[in-house]
Amino acid sequence: MRQVAWVDRGQSVSFEKQPEDGPRPNCVGVARLGSLQTSGTVFTVWMQLRGSAWVESREGRFRLRQREWIAFEKDSRPLIQASRDGLCIGVALDANALRTLGDLADSGLYAGHGLMSRAEARTALHLWREAQAREPGSHVLRPLLLHVASLQRDYSEGVQRCPGRSRLRKRQVFSRMQRARMYLEGNSHRVVRIGELAELTNFSSWYLSKTFQCLYEESPQSLSARLRLERAAMLLRDTDMMISEVAAASGFDNCCSFARAFRARFGVPASRYREAVCAGLPPQSAKSATASRKPMASVRT
Repeated sequence: MRQVAWVDRGQSVSFEKQPEDGPRPNCVGVARLGSLQTSGTVFTVWMQLRGSAWVESREGRFRLRQREWIAFEKDSRPLIQASRDGLCIGVALDANALRTLGDLADSGLYAGHGLMSRAEARTALHLWREAQAREPGSHVLRPLLLHVASLQRDYSEGVQRCPGRSRLRKRQVFSRMQRARMYLEGNSHRVVRIGELAELTNFSSWYLSKTFQCLYEESPQSLSARLRLERAAMLLRDTDMMISEVAAASGFDNCCSFARAFRARFGVPASRYREAVCAGLPPQSAKSATASRKPMASVRT
């Protein structure tokens, strides 16, 4: 049994078909313009150790930067494309591996996206190398599985806040809510309808909206709007796109609605925001500069 699949230097590999020489590997890696697509039967966790990578999945499109991690449900079928200097390692977990994790840590894994510390990234690489170098067996993955679970340690509070009489039901609800949140993050270039999230999670629109609000203290519509504006701010910082192009790329129908929403969110017009960032100043300085340009009110005597 192969314990690792390494895709490098522009290679492209798909796990859609069962390999002829045995089961699919648990440890996977993508580097230097390589691309890999996992099958719809494994839960995957990816950790970006160097450079960046783009990820296409059922939940949308994501960019992974150094020391970020991202996890996908079994039917997400993520396609990972590493940048020229990118290095991304991952672990593909079938039902048996997920049961092993449940026995070890009394917890599950959920779709999500987060940031690792440098120590966590080093540990992940060390355990990944150990797992792929040793003889195959579920026991080989145990240290790596426990480390992956530790990246999601903050999720335990969210699980407890979910509705449900049993812990299993709470986990199921949290898993679906996390997937809805991921879908919003992966589609920050457009307006997402509640019906799309309801279909993805197999919940009613009413139940989804209510549970999402209780869990994240923000409605799906509010989160979608915030993510779209944060995407717009990123495009203003990192690209030379015109403001009208930034508005369109962030899901706004016209520049007027974009201008109002951006100023309400960041306190300054988009043009002032870009000027401040290009000058190496914090965006708050643009707000001060804008205020200084306003005419003084007349003083009655």
